[in-house]
Amino acid sequence: MARNKHPEETVSLILDVSYRLFMEKGYERTSIQDIIDNLGGLSKGAIYHHFKSKEDILVAVTDRMTSQSNNILAYIRDQKDLNGQEKLKKIFKDSIMRPVQDEIFTVAPDLHDNPRLLFSILRETMDEAAPNYILPIIMQGIGDGSIQTEHPKALAELIMLTANIWMNPMIFDNTPEEAYEKFMIFGQMMKGFGLDVLDDELLKRLQELAVLYQKNK
Repeated sequence: MARNKHPEETVSLILDVSYRLFMEKGYERTSIQDIIDNLGGLSKGAIYHHFKSKEDILVAVTDRMTSQSNNILAYIRDQKDLNGQEKLKKIFKDSIMRPVQDEIFTVAPDLHDNPRLLFSILRETMDEAAPNYILPIIMQGIGDGSIQTEHPKALAELIMLTANIWMNPMIFDNTPEEAYEKFMIFGQMMKGFGLDVLDDELLKRLQELAVLYQKNK
């Protein structure tokens, strides 16, 4: 029974079930009872032993969703053999190409129905990813001459907001054609900053993900 599992396994089970329900039903329409009903005998008391509220569960789900991405960002940020611009390009390539993206776009959560999840993603983008991973890379790029900007903090936020929010078809429900136009504009914008980070391989992959999302809506 689930109640006999070790605490780490219990937490993992709660997050697995909650993630699936948030994706299928939306955060607002998922109740604590819905989560309990899918836990194979785990009690409400056991859930509240680990999480104070459904919102705490959402925060943990979001943290787990972004932890792998942040690990990639940290690894690239700390590499010694790449300049700033090369690191930005590698970040886009490694993030977009990882297989878990297929799972995320296949599940196809409609973030219009998940406003709290959307806010959590936005908060993580602005409070964690931009200042802790992208900004240090831009600062390195300024130092090594591969990136030119007088506003590194604003540029870091712009890059992350554009890539994670504006270009996300799960937020704006873009068709593959609309998504491709956004990818092209993003590439042109980055080139305007002297940053050539999108190539044909990445554009093709981004379009594939947009098609996958529309297919599984």
